Amino acid sequence: MRVKLSFIILFLLSMLILSSCITPKKVNYLQKTSSHTKPIKNNVGYEEYKLQPNDKIFLRIYSPDEKINTLFNGNSNMSSQMMSGSDYSDLYTYTIKENGTIKLPLVGDIVIGGYPLREAKQKLEMVINSTMVDKCAVDLRIVGRYFSIIGSTTNGLYPITREKMNIFQALAMAGDISIYGDRARIKLLRETDDGVSIKTFDIRRKDIINSEFYYIQPNDVIYIQDVKSQFFSVTSFGSALSTLFSTFSFGMLIYNLATPDVNTSNSNQNPL
Repeated sequence: MRVKLSFIILFLLSMLILSSCITPKKVNYLQKTSSHTKPIKNNVGYEEYKLQPNDKIFLRIYSPDEKINTLFNGNSNMSSQMMSGSDYSDLYTYTIKENGTIKLPLVGDIVIGGYPLREAKQKLEMVINSTMVDKCAVDLRIVGRYFSIIGSTTNGLYPITREKMNIFQALAMAGDISIYGDRARIKLLRETDDGVSIKTFDIRRKDIINSEFYYIQPNDVIYIQDVKSQFFSVTSFGSALSTLFSTFSFGMLIYNLATPDVNTSNSNQNPL
């Protein structure tokens, strides 16, 4: 009876541990469509980020007229100090107002909110050149762009260092998702014209490169949940066997302590 019960306990423990194993299917990226990966709906290509209120932009204007350059960009000493990381750069950083405008000297208010960076640059050049005698060129960049990662063991605020940063590059900056992060249910919080949207996607799928989740946008928040099957911390066959035998040994110890020995009971009932 005890042997049969031991086999039952061993079988149940084996099923529980095997169900808790973290296999390569659960953690590998760029997998083909299968039962292990959830489909990504409404695949789209890259969509340029549109400037929004409170975004900070760094603007420099280049003109043959040095007076115009000094007016917009400061003198040459300031320019060199800006290139070396001085705080003078804040003097030439504009914050987009709630109505989507910035105010420039000699030009006035210009609406650039709601435009992609490339179109905003073209509009600035057109408006500025319409008020200047000489043709001017515009250098426009977004500054202070960040994304956030929270959940699991990965947390932090990280800068967006390039125009098109994909989600794998973003995760690499954060040290990747831990072995216990749920890659099948990544949540992305993104600011849109209609408010904050929350979308869930499976980062393991290969077709994520054609989806709206592939490229990071400023102020994105990536939320990583823990997988449900991490109780035993089983990540390989060796650790599974070790956990199985350790758990079985502990279970048998408890069983032996809780179950009275039959021979001992009989000897107590029939003393010599």
